Amino acid sequence: MTTTEIRHEVINILADIAPDEDLSDLKDDIAFRDQLELDSMDFLDIVMELRKRHRIQIPEEDYDQLASMASTVTYLEPRMVGLQKQ
Repeated sequence: MTTTEIRHEVINILADIAPDEDLSDLKDDIAFRDQLELDSMDFLDIVMELRKRHRIQIPEEDYDQLASMASTVTYLEPRMVGLQKQ
């Protein structure tokens, strides 16, 4: 997947988890929790959706790397190489 595809996939997951949130003005370098009303369960849902949709295992010690859009895309890029957009 390309960087753009990964970004769109993360937005799709966020839209499923927090359907009432406006994601159109999401800033790449600001933590999701500072922009959206996400609690710890919502964050775990993001991790679970990545696992379910793309079979990506994210160890708990790496969760902090999924704090913002920029850090999430950077973390996922090498793990999603060769994956097709679903």
